[in-house]
Amino acid sequence: MSKKILKRTAIAALLLVGGATAALALQPPDLIRVGANYSAKIVCSNVFIAGRDAQSVLADDVQAPGHPLLRFLRVQVDKEKQTVRAGLFGLFGGGMAVYRPGTGCAVVPDGDLEQARRYQFQPAAIRPGAADAVWPEGYESDLSLTALAPLAQPALTGPGMRAVVVIHRGQLVGSAYAEGYNRETPLLGWSMTKTVTAALIGMLVNDGKLALTQSGFWSEPQDPRQAITLAQLMAMSSGLEYNEGYGDVSDVTRMLYLEPDMASYTASKPLVHAPGSHWNYSSGTTVVLSRILQRAAAGTGSATDASILAIAHERLFTPLGMRSAVLEADARGNLVGSSYMYASAQDWARFGQFLLQDGVWNGQRLLPEGYVSQMRQVAPASGGQYGQGQLWRWGPSGASSAGGNPDAPFQLPADTYWLEGHDGQSITIIPSQELVVVRLGLTPAARNYQPQALVAAIIKALPVVTRNEKARTRP
Repeated sequence: MSKKILKRTAIAALLLVGGATAALALQPPDLIRVGANYSAKIVCSNVFIAGRDAQSVLADDVQAPGHPLLRFLRVQVDKEKQTVRAGLFGLFGGGMAVYRPGTGCAVVPDGDLEQARRYQFQPAAIRPGAADAVWPEGYESDLSLTALAPLAQPALTGPGMRAVVVIHRGQLVGSAYAEGYNRETPLLGWSMTKTVTAALIGMLVNDGKLALTQSGFWSEPQDPRQAITLAQLMAMSSGLEYNEGYGDVSDVTRMLYLEPDMASYTASKPLVHAPGSHWNYSSGTTVVLSRILQRAAAGTGSATDASILAIAHERLFTPLGMRSAVLEADARGNLVGSSYMYASAQDWARFGQFLLQDGVWNGQRLLPEGYVSQMRQVAPASGGQYGQGQLWRWGPSGASSAGGNPDAPFQLPADTYWLEGHDGQSITIIPSQELVVVRLGLTPAARNYQPQALVAAIIKALPVVTRNEKARTRP
């Protein structure tokens, strides 16, 4: 081959590479944009809420368990501007997230940082208990209790465990933390946040501002979606089209990482089933619930007033003493009530105990009487696995046979119910045992971990643990 041909070939190759690079820079594929915004968001929240190291978060939380594409993502943190930028090789994808006081981090897919920064508030400080106060006023367990042996068994706490907290009869009877995490580390609950949204809606039901039979949440009177009731949204049976698939560009990944207004995106989805006739697990449904919640709290048809972002802090976190909790909002001020609440394991336990007590805390009823029981009732279209209030009647399936209740082989009590989140987050609540078990970590579904074995072992250990317990007033 002549030098002239070689030269032309080299020039053509350079032009091809240059053209591809320019195309990626100007219009990156949505999958790269999803990966870049996901990386920016996870790093942003863990740096500015949890105080973790950015590169450790990128390596441990984003790249190690995620899509192979994520291994080529790079991030830049600007602590002064409180922003995180991310991109493929640091160049492509345009990922960006911004931290706002009180409302955490938001992806900014349209680049409008000024708009996204509007949605913040300064939360009032929640009074801490005494340094040595016993849970729930403080962090300490009853020192007269025997150590809870199952928490020292990695096979039970599972791969990637970061925190386990056990509450029995209103007492903190055991806890365990992975290296680098402690009782004050805020951890992402992912879809456990859905149940928090359901509780906040219950508070407005208690106020008379919402009713589960209520409908008419869309703007056009003739819209067939007007027939969807609040109860049907709560039971994941709205009939709206929604793809909850992860690992690619789907409705849920588009909503979370490509849409500045998540609620409007989901509210635009068409009706594909008669309301109440079909169960479809949907994070978008819960974001629509978040907007309904915010509008009802504001008493107007708008959810854009930044002041109403304080609803979770004022109505839930402050009464329960959940000092670490942050419920994040998107770039247009919608609370991401489907996915984005950070809280310490002990604060997640406070929420679990609140549900166990039927929405009563310190003698004050915050939820309507019987509301939690209704949340637990089976969603008729779900085949028994899901409740009517954004929670699970069955625990994680792991490698269990499809169709059956995965709790059955572990002989858990019949009244067991669950909050469950992506990558191994769970809260187990068993009223008959007066038991709440919080298990948080980073455990991809492919590991087939099931916390049921841990819960079963804890139940067996409890008679030993509580043998010498002192009488205490419940929270």
